[in-house]
Amino acid sequence: MNIAFLDANTLGNVDLSIFNKFGNLSIFQATLPGQRIDRITGNEIIIVNKSVIDKSIIDRCSDLKLVCVAATGMNNIDLDYAKGKGIIVKNVAGYSTQSVVQVTFASILSLLNHIAYFDHFVKSGEYVNSPIFSHYGREFWQLAGKNFGIIGLGNIGKQVGRVAEAFECNVSYYSTSGKNTYASFRRVSLDEILMESDILSIHAPLNDTTRGLINYSRLCMMKPSSIIANMGRGGIIIEEDLALALDEDRIGAAAIDVFVKEPMVANHPYLKLKNPEKILLTPHIAWASKEARNLLVLKIAENIKEYLKSKTSNH
Repeated sequence: MNIAFLDANTLGNVDLSIFNKFGNLSIFQATLPGQRIDRITGNEIIIVNKSVIDKSIIDRCSDLKLVCVAATGMNNIDLDYAKGKGIIVKNVAGYSTQSVVQVTFASILSLLNHIAYFDHFVKSGEYVNSPIFSHYGREFWQLAGKNFGIIGLGNIGKQVGRVAEAFECNVSYYSTSGKNTYASFRRVSLDEILMESDILSIHAPLNDTTRGLINYSRLCMMKPSSIIANMGRGGIIIEEDLALALDEDRIGAAAIDVFVKEPMVANHPYLKLKNPEKILLTPHIAWASKEARNLLVLKIAENIKEYLKSKTSNH
């Protein structure tokens, strides 16, 4: 049994030795598009995160039987064509919930409380010369009693809502699919959640319904003091529109962990804001706590184990 991991560097420094028990393991830190066929050929199982497995690859890799996606999203795989060729594709879900929730609140609270500003005030030596014991250069407000809106109520969205309730927020949600219901929180329309929310946190997948969902006109419906956080997918917010809304003080601040193109482009509108303090940017790391990445590896191993078990029983 030959197994290849095509882009192991996407998981950082994690122990992949668990895969050795399934067969001969080849680990490639990164695989360029032109290297895919050579590296997949002769392998029954491959593990990929972002590497694209499309029709052209599937047609030329006849040994391939199982594609393990080291993520939840599978938009890099031609799922229909793989199925037609008898190739099993398995993803992993539920490994990063606590990690994303934690980074969501770390980002929101950092912006809300102007942590970077106050940290600089002290470290720059300005506090040493302060005439009073405190400093009021930036005002902030409490989460308690404020409206916390969530777009996308999967496992992550629900857990974000529970934590928001612990801060004594009024939690509401908008279901992008129209299917999710959750009695603990108030379900509202998109217009309502935009107009009401003091904090708006996005945890939806990118699909035809959510692509470009948050545009300039919708951002202008929000409170001038509101904070928007996107921990879902970059394409949900039109990036140029958010930059403009922030520059025009249509909204208060934004926390962004995901981008339309990753890594982001050099002349990105988020990097050219009049007031850079109004946006907090992280490089798609909300999912990636050490525990989450280790759990991801364990769940991939479970998918391989399940495949081998079904293969044995079919014979």
